[in-house]
Amino acid sequence: MKGVIVAVEIDAASVHVGDQVMIGSQAFVVRNMTALGSGRKRLVFATGETFVMERTTVLWAARRHDPRIPRGRFG
Repeated sequence: MKGVIVAVEIDAASVHVGDQVMIGSQAFVVRNMTALGSGRKRLVFATGETFVMERTTVLWAARRHDPRIPRGRFG
């Protein structure tokens, strides 16, 4: 995929598969996710580890963005 890497602030509603999420000083790539109840999501990382993201959890992620494709800010 072409484009540039941008840093975005994400929550459980805006996390995407492929995002490189920073937890502590460790980077994890989201491989899969499952919606739980109450707006939570279980993220499965490429390493096989899992993380339950609460509705109010806010993290930073690196996301690839192609500025030639109009789709909102960093869709």
